[in-house]
Amino acid sequence: MACAAVVIPGLLRCSVGAIRTEAASLRLTLSTLRHLTLTSIMKSKRKTDHMERTASVVRREIVSAAKVCGAASESPSVKSLRLLVADQDFSFKAGQWVDFFIPGVSVVGGFSICSSPRLLEQERMIELAVKYTNHPPALWVHNTCTLDSEVAVRVGGEFFFDPQPADASRNLVLIAGGVGINPLLSILRHAADLLRERANKRSGYEIGTIKLFYSAKNTSELLFKKNILDLVNEFPEKIACSLHVTKQTTQISAELKPYITEGRITEKEIRDHISKETLFYICGPPPMTDFFSKQLENHHVSKEHICFEKWW
Repeated sequence: MACAAVVIPGLLRCSVGAIRTEAASLRLTLSTLRHLTLTSIMKSKRKTDHMERTASVVRREIVSAAKVCGAASESPSVKSLRLLVADQDFSFKAGQWVDFFIPGVSVVGGFSICSSPRLLEQERMIELAVKYTNHPPALWVHNTCTLDSEVAVRVGGEFFFDPQPADASRNLVLIAGGVGINPLLSILRHAADLLRERANKRSGYEIGTIKLFYSAKNTSELLFKKNILDLVNEFPEKIACSLHVTKQTTQISAELKPYITEGRITEKEIRDHISKETLFYICGPPPMTDFFSKQLENHHVSKEHICFEKWW
């Protein structure tokens, strides 16, 4: 019978090798795992509960033990986590999310991965960024989570960028609103890894240009600014960004100013990037994703070239 690894509250405060052994030994049958998931759904009364919203979305069967190895404040309302996932069967595609199981918390969280698959391959790490809300998993991340806290994660989602070496070259336009930057940062970082691989090995997928449009209330709420600008500076001929702020009340720093536009992302800005070779990835509040996906369709962009994820 197929099995899935799942965390059990216990002693995972040890080396990577020891964690791998522990994770491999913690196994539940799929029927038990389904009970865990259904119980979590029934105990949550939020209409926008992650498990309810994504009930029909494809998930992997494996639930893997993870340990919090780092945490940082990315903005006044967003906290990032770095998780060690030693289970070698755990993998993801850039843009996907995880079901986030917390011991003692009945509600399952749903958080997009913002790191690249390469970081997992090299260091067995993934990164998440969680906005403060009253939802129990988010409250746990902001108020209870500490270094060495133990959780479990399962990959899901149909929003991803995973080109194969022989695939046709594509340009990417990434459109993010608020914390919707998370899966798009994963895609941006993956694109950068593909560019490095192409430059170093002269092989692998040949990606086109990448343009990120990212909107937030103000510059303090623009997450991962330094990471984004570092990639723009590393690949100036391939990666560009346009950072938008809608309610800025303080002076914008000299470093950020060349990249900042005050006001919302406009339909014209996106329209200027339409081509048959371009894929559009959109993640943000539902009204934003609805607006841009509809505008792209109105300009005859193939639905197969429009990928979006609505994040509540």
